[in-house]
Amino acid sequence: MDKIFLFLKTSNRYKHLIGGFLVGLFALGALPALYSAAVAGTCLELKDKLHGCYWDWLDWLLTVAGGGFAAFLWLLL
Repeated sequence: MDKIFLFLKTSNRYKHLIGGFLVGLFALGALPALYSAAVAGTCLELKDKLHGCYWDWLDWLLTVAGGGFAAFLWLLL
């Protein structure tokens, strides 16, 4: 369990997960949740790239995974 928390604390990955979930939750549908989380993750990583950092695929995947969890919740409703 400590390894999971350490992984999420690295590079503020938990913020990407929570942010993707919130964006997907406010998308008001399952497919829009996935799409909006992917767009939000891409915009975040583009911002990092333009500021001289590298593109972090794990951050992008966690943002989309948060949107995927929100999409799952939309499918249940």
